[in-house]
Amino acid sequence: MEHVASTPAWAMLAYLVSGVLFILALRGLSSPGTSRAGNRYGMIGMTIAVATTLVTHSIASLPEIVVAIAIGGAIGFVTARKIAMTDMPQLVAAFHSLVGLAAVLVGLAAYLNPVAFGITGPDGLIEPQSRVEMGLGIAIGAITFSGSVIAFLKLAGKMSGSPILLPGRHVLNLGTLVAILGLVGYFTQDQAPWVIATITVLSFLIGFLLIIPIGGADMPVVVSMLNSYSGWAAAAMGFTLHNTAMIITGALVGSSGAILSYIMCKAMNRGFLSVIAGGFGADAGAGGSGGAAKEQRPWKRGSAEDAAYIMKEAESVIIIPGYGMAVAQAQHVLREMGDQLKAAGVNVKYAIHPVAGRMPGHMNVLLAEANVPYDEVFELEDIQGEFAQADVAFIIGANDVVNPAAKTDKSSPIYGMPVFDVEKAKTIFFIKRSMGGVGYAGVDNDVFYMDQTMMLLADAKKMVEDIVKALAH
Repeated sequence: MEHVASTPAWAMLAYLVSGVLFILALRGLSSPGTSRAGNRYGMIGMTIAVATTLVTHSIASLPEIVVAIAIGGAIGFVTARKIAMTDMPQLVAAFHSLVGLAAVLVGLAAYLNPVAFGITGPDGLIEPQSRVEMGLGIAIGAITFSGSVIAFLKLAGKMSGSPILLPGRHVLNLGTLVAILGLVGYFTQDQAPWVIATITVLSFLIGFLLIIPIGGADMPVVVSMLNSYSGWAAAAMGFTLHNTAMIITGALVGSSGAILSYIMCKAMNRGFLSVIAGGFGADAGAGGSGGAAKEQRPWKRGSAEDAAYIMKEAESVIIIPGYGMAVAQAQHVLREMGDQLKAAGVNVKYAIHPVAGRMPGHMNVLLAEANVPYDEVFELEDIQGEFAQADVAFIIGANDVVNPAAKTDKSSPIYGMPVFDVEKAKTIFFIKRSMGGVGYAGVDNDVFYMDQTMMLLADAKKMVEDIVKALAH
């Protein structure tokens, strides 16, 4: 690869344009209304960056690069066309793992053939600053890969969503991180193969150890955090490759992901460091150990006709969607129900929790897909005070985000997380498949058994369709 100093002026300008487009992409993605434009800016910026890199750098086999791009692009295109919205969180986690693995492979390639990357000094050895960049890039990439694999397994339901707490995990994690940083420092003095190999292995290990203890309720923060890690890994490799576009892109992704993680932790009343250190201190048995006993408590079953009649007579209805809505793909018929209620003079609002679903913005995306007006969608802090005046709280597929245990049970894995005050509404309709299930965090919900609650036990889409039919009569 060529050094930055030999990069043509027009290429530097092209990279600058790409950077501006990436910034505009992030700005666009901050709102559902401008997200499509944001995506377009990002795609155009990446196309310019990739094309500029291919033109300005000496590549051993351009046809091989083109074939690789074609294969990857085809896989991405087919995946994007076929993926269901319910699987989007684990897809994002899987993509993060690929970014991390790519950073590891690029770093190892640079270590094995430093001359081709232009990172050797007069003595033929890898330059000390390049060793730091390489070591950090490989370490962050490996952590991103293994952490994303665990996140994927948890999100896909192939691993328990409850915290898996290892004995002495904090000491083990801290010791491993200190060892990695120490080895990166030692790598500047000795580029022996065992050093880089040990850094790589320990980094893969710490990725597993950091994510395994994190419970399901915190997975949106984890996804955002891993997104940040992937960006910093790309930025570190950008220094190794002397590629300005990678540095800019990686820094933007890393910083935006870190800021989003912080914002989400703040909204959840969580400490960012406590999340990445392994959750909130819940013991391994927490998460609904008393659920079986609570399920024996009396509860009331409602029907679609009950819900239709009461909501049609109400002045205000607040709808709280959750992951169950995504699983049932009920967002379109839910919007139809909302439209019918508005036509009957009911004030309808949608309440979105920061961690509803399995990744940041999951519910916002689904409602936007169903063309729910943006001005009817409210975040937790904007609508929390309205539940006391609401006639109906309509909960569809949500659980942890409306669970009062977060406010009262210090042993609960979701304790301290702000939740909607649905218990203050005059009537609560709660759609879930059965009384036997619990939320992703594994905690039973006292709302099921409240006097004003009617349980609507059915598939979410089927139940809302029946409500829509009842409203039409």
